[in-house]
Amino acid sequence: MRLLIIGATGYLGREIHRQAEAAGHEVIGTKFSSKGDGLRQLDIRDWEAVAELEDDRIAPDAVINAACNQSDWATTAFGPANLAAYTSAIGARFVHISSDAIFNGDLEVYDESSAPSPNTPYGAAKAAAEVAVAAGHPEAVIARTFWILGDGRSGFESFVRDLARGEADGVLFDDDVRCPVHVADLAAAVLELCSTGIVGVLNVAGSDAVSRYELGCLLAERDGLDLGNLPKASKSSYGAKGITVRLDTRRANALLAAKLRGGREFAASNPT
Repeated sequence: MRLLIIGATGYLGREIHRQAEAAGHEVIGTKFSSKGDGLRQLDIRDWEAVAELEDDRIAPDAVINAACNQSDWATTAFGPANLAAYTSAIGARFVHISSDAIFNGDLEVYDESSAPSPNTPYGAAKAAAEVAVAAGHPEAVIARTFWILGDGRSGFESFVRDLARGEADGVLFDDDVRCPVHVADLAAAVLELCSTGIVGVLNVAGSDAVSRYELGCLLAERDGLDLGNLPKASKSSYGAKGITVRLDTRRANALLAAKLRGGREFAASNPT
């Protein structure tokens, strides 16, 4: 396939780009800043810039949106709308990465039919993006996920190592619970989605719901660090509400060949 990867300089985007090239696909990656050799600069907030992709006759078979900027509503909400319009116009497959940040944690489990209930500006932007993508490209797939890590290079893993070594300040919350996913597993699933007929929302995450503290301990143990140095606290002790979001991933596990390991599984082995 000829793939266009939006946000190829990001943590997930780099892994998708790496796996796609290794699989023999023709890959075009984009970047927002001037960093990233061999990548095309693109501001997805700018409709004219996105529309120029069609004029340049890139003609991708599939477009993957892995762009992320939590502090920028336009990148998170308007950008996907522009990409949906572009991919629909050229008849390309569109895989949009969404987030479980669209949920407030009031339900026991969230499946693909669960309505968004965001309680943060980022979650609201992600929810808006889902609406825009579904309206602009009804055949697109919206992959909901969260907490991407596992290869030793994620920000969370670096933070845990620094905490365990006494080189950072902070705590790990024991009442902030999510379903982490290994970056390599998620990238493989996203690439698989490019060549399937799956449409609409799909929960693509690990099967384990773990707290930040539990996962931090698992990672510290994996890396041979002292678990006793990891500070634990509850969000409620900081005046905030602890949130548990469990994504029901049974549909993804049934439809995809890519294995989506749970946090307890991938944290028990060396980073790969």
